[in-house]
Amino acid sequence: MYLKIHKSGSGIIVAVCDKDVLGKKLKHGNVNVEISEWFYKGDIASEELVIEALANAKTANLFGERTIACAIKCGAVDPEYVVVIDGVQHAQIFHL
Repeated sequence: MYLKIHKSGSGIIVAVCDKDVLGKKLKHGNVNVEISEWFYKGDIASEELVIEALANAKTANLFGERTIACAIKCGAVDPEYVVVIDGVQHAQIFHL
């Protein structure tokens, strides 16, 4: 998995995606979504590092089967709220 942490004024945004979905352009109706290298390609991360990053995140964007499984396993994402966009699993986390 790729893990990239973006710092924002109020905290961090965690971006995680599976290696095999990086760079994909997805289409859902009239909406196009790109899993861009700029936003997602950080360091290769173990499941443990991803779990640690998600525990400290106010916001997270997640793409890919392995990434979503990791987020579900650690309780960061409820499986009920996982969506599939053009065959790729996706979830977002927002802590207010």
